[in-house]
Amino acid sequence: MSFSPEEMSQLKGHLERTFKCSGITVIKREKAEDSIEVMMNGEFIGIIYKIIDEGETSYDFNMAILDIDLI
Repeated sequence: MSFSPEEMSQLKGHLERTFKCSGITVIKREKAEDSIEVMMNGEFIGIIYKIIDEGETSYDFNMAILDIDLI
C-alpha cells in the first residue's frame, strides 16, 4: 500500500491549495509504506495515511498541535 510519485504530487498540490502555502513537501517514511510525512518550510507538521477499503482509496491527514505552539 505504498504511495506512487503521482499520488504524492497530487496530495502535495491539494495541501498547497487548501492551506494556500507553497512551502509544503511530502516525503516517504523509512519504516512505513502506508503513510507519508508532511513538511511545511522544512518543519514536520503531520502524516498522511493511505486507507483502502472496499476498493476505494482515501487519505487521512493527521496533524498534532502542541499547546506551546498556541502561545
